[in-house]
Amino acid sequence: MPNQTTLRSIATPFLATLFLALAIPAANAQLHVDVQGVGGTQIPIAIANFAGDATPPQDLPQIVRDDLSHSGMFRTVDAGVAPISDADLIDTGAWKSRGADAVVVGSATRTADGRTTVRFKLYDDVKGQSLGGLELTANSPRDLRLTAHRISDFIYEKLTGERGVFSTRIAYVVRENQNRYLLQIADADGQNFQTALASKEPIISPAWSPDGTKLAYVSFELRKPVIYVHTVTTGQRVPVANFKGSNSAPAWSPDGRTLAVVLSRDGNSQIYLMGVDGSGLRRFSQSAGIDTEPFFSPDGQSVYFTSDRGGGPQIYRMNVAGGDATRVTFKGDYNISPRISPDGKTLAFVSRRGGKFQIFVQDLESGQELQLTDTVKDESPSFAPNSKMLIYATQLGGRGVLAAVTADNRVHQRITSDQSGDVREPTWGPYIK
Repeated sequence: MPNQTTLRSIATPFLATLFLALAIPAANAQLHVDVQGVGGTQIPIAIANFAGDATPPQDLPQIVRDDLSHSGMFRTVDAGVAPISDADLIDTGAWKSRGADAVVVGSATRTADGRTTVRFKLYDDVKGQSLGGLELTANSPRDLRLTAHRISDFIYEKLTGERGVFSTRIAYVVRENQNRYLLQIADADGQNFQTALASKEPIISPAWSPDGTKLAYVSFELRKPVIYVHTVTTGQRVPVANFKGSNSAPAWSPDGRTLAVVLSRDGNSQIYLMGVDGSGLRRFSQSAGIDTEPFFSPDGQSVYFTSDRGGGPQIYRMNVAGGDATRVTFKGDYNISPRISPDGKTLAFVSRRGGKFQIFVQDLESGQELQLTDTVKDESPSFAPNSKMLIYATQLGGRGVLAAVTADNRVHQRITSDQSGDVREPTWGPYIK
């Protein structure tokens, strides 16, 4: 049987560090992205200032420039200050001579009802042709950032062949001080944050629903860990697992109908499956050890989880229909926090090696590993919905910050706040339909 130290380290990794040992002043500022490294090829692109009579509170072209630069895949070329509209004739040869392989022009026009119509076009300067564009409507000033992110997604997909994730969202937990915790939602670049929940007690393990409309998480507001499902748009929250003992580590099935949860109601922490409303509870794992941190495969047929059934914590996989568990990780004696990429090809996890907790990825077909981080206390990896990047939590200067890294380890980002504070437990949301 595992001892109590093992139970704490597996069932709630880093909980003591995250919530019980830090006393840090308030942090409620926007996050800022610092990028290191570049992708395999950087595409030089010019984003011209937009024409039109609208004066949006956010500079749309600058948001697009920042998005593309933060990806590590693009290098922005100075387009000058004169606005260029999507109706203007573009001399792609002239832009090519300035070092741009692509150029974006557009306009932003205020309508009579207070909305903003944004039009843009993307030109390929190498081939001398248009790659298309969009007309988007921002219903309110707050929607303008999302409009810019959608422009960035269009550009990214047209020029790389991969779907962009700039218009997606992240959720994370902020500890302001010893008795105030915030569950916050922000754009993928850390801007435009909103507080979904404020509590005097810890909040942990947020997880997005597959449609991006809900978050499941664990709250200690009842002086014990209870799992809630929270509707983002309305703020409605419902306790769905409040059984005897600990209720923790919620994970959504891909169809959004089932939650995998970890309960200690029958003794050691074990994995159970239930409806998202708390109905139909059934025990999933049946080990004498501790089974925790479940995560569904993208096809919904399997659940990956952490277990010490073999002695030390390792990652296992078991069919949702039942059967024996199969061990997945074999290198290192301490591997936790499994996360499967949305394309189903890659496992991300936290491994303790040489006394350091770091993020690794493993090809599920070949078993080949790649170390992504070289810091000391990394946790909570979460894939972007295009499987190309992961966000995670680490420590900088004694406080929790967020960071991101591409799955090929080429581009690293550090996401920091301009105020001191502790930011942890990130989870990257899905594409919004």
